Amino acid sequence: MKTLIGGAIGAVLGLIGLSIWWKPFLQLLAGAIPIMLLLGGGLALYLGFDELKDTWKKDEPVETPKDDEVDKYKKEIDDLKSELETLKSSEK
Repeated sequence: MKTLIGGAIGAVLGLIGLSIWWKPFLQLLAGAIPIMLLLGGGLALYLGFDELKDTWKKDEPVETPKDDEVDKYKKEIDDLKSELETLKSSEK
């Protein structure tokens, strides 16, 4: 209830203040809009360029591992699995 009353009082005071200081409000708005457009445009340019770089990366060919590398990693995985089994059996 207190929030509702405080909000109503704030809205009424804001409306009164806006009607009294209409011309300074418009000056503030006229100064703020170009800055907001400039910052928003800069952000859009940055995000667009970042997205464009991502599409360039997708166009590059992906290197596939060679067969000998795949075999090396498979052997390493098998060795690690056997070591893990050895450690499990020694704990029991």
